[in-house]
Amino acid sequence: MNTTLHDSVLGNGPDVVLLHGLFGQGSNLGGIARGLQGEFKVHSLDLPDHGHSFWSDPPSIAGYAKAVADWMEQRELPVASFVGHSLGGKVAMQLALTQPVLVDRLVVADIAPVAYPRGHDGVFAGMAEVARNPAASRREAGDLLSKFISEDAVVQFLLLHLMRADDGRYVWRLNREGLEAAYDGLREGLDSDLPFDGETLFLRGGDSDYVLESYAPHMDKLFSHYRVETLEGTGHWLHAEKPAEFNAAVLDFLL
Repeated sequence: MNTTLHDSVLGNGPDVVLLHGLFGQGSNLGGIARGLQGEFKVHSLDLPDHGHSFWSDPPSIAGYAKAVADWMEQRELPVASFVGHSLGGKVAMQLALTQPVLVDRLVVADIAPVAYPRGHDGVFAGMAEVARNPAASRREAGDLLSKFISEDAVVQFLLLHLMRADDGRYVWRLNREGLEAAYDGLREGLDSDLPFDGETLFLRGGDSDYVLESYAPHMDKLFSHYRVETLEGTGHWLHAEKPAEFNAAVLDFLL
């Protein structure tokens, strides 16, 4: 089995690795990659079980971090800065805590190293419905998803992750069943006996509840040098809602 993560590269300069969120793929972070390519060599990865990368058994945060570390060895990258959104931020934090020599600076977008409640049951139900009834068009798949998911933006996001099968019907490219089975583990918090000493930026959406003040004690334990910045007027998808402001904050931190 091919265990090399799918990646794409833009720009030249110090290496920066972008890690997407749950149900995503590297191309979702194209706006960030383009915003950074003038100063950095930007690597956009598809995490395991997503996009064009291999499927793992079972999916886990620790397994994803190891896959990123293995990819760095394959690409002969001794160290890189990381920008991770949501699940990708948790994977980047795990890598920083377990293999800190690989991580220079760390940007964590709208996620904290804590356990989260279930929040994607409707998404999994909608994806299962599409899997049971492969659609002849993306519109048809969107109609099926909309029975379970009220936010049209989420429906449109998920539709990006369909591919046309040999029979012309649309099926999921990502490891839907594996992710659902592993979901409780993916929601777990992180821990470590030693903190990450590198510079870390938690960039949160002002309208999001993913990074709360009450999480500060656990963040203090795991990250020796971090700060929190808030992008007002944005939710969990802060990089898509205010891309210019998001990219400016990341650039200011990494330069």
